[in-house]
Amino acid sequence: MAIGLSSTAASAATAVDVRLWDQGAGMAMGTGMAYQAPGLDLSKATMGVRASRSSAPAGAVSFEVTNTSKDTVHEMVVIHLKDPAQPLPYVGSDAKADESKADARGEVPELKPGKSGKLTVTLEPGKYLLICNQPKHFAAGMWALFEVTR
Repeated sequence: MAIGLSSTAASAATAVDVRLWDQGAGMAMGTGMAYQAPGLDLSKATMGVRASRSSAPAGAVSFEVTNTSKDTVHEMVVIHLKDPAQPLPYVGSDAKADESKADARGEVPELKPGKSGKLTVTLEPGKYLLICNQPKHFAAGMWALFEVTR
């Protein structure tokens, strides 16, 4: 998994600002809101992923990720959707997407509340998910679709 590229590649990259948010540790965490979940209703989500843009051209993409939470650790994983009609593989006992079976392209690992990180990866055209894969967060709706175009 790529954690970043050289500064030369990063300077030519398309910039995407990503905010990892939640309504606080005191809020009940929703369930059943993972990508492609039956009856999906993200309006009930108490946490999520917001990207400044939903697409970028193929090539280097630089994700500037900020955890806006006041009390919860979050992360961002970029996953290529081989088949956008299918849900991600999920390990119920871990309450996480199975990154070993998904096509993960890189991540900004655990960010403490208020902290930021950066990931620059080269992406080919296709559909991707930006997810937080901390236990229960993905199923609580902490994901965003992202498309890479030609």
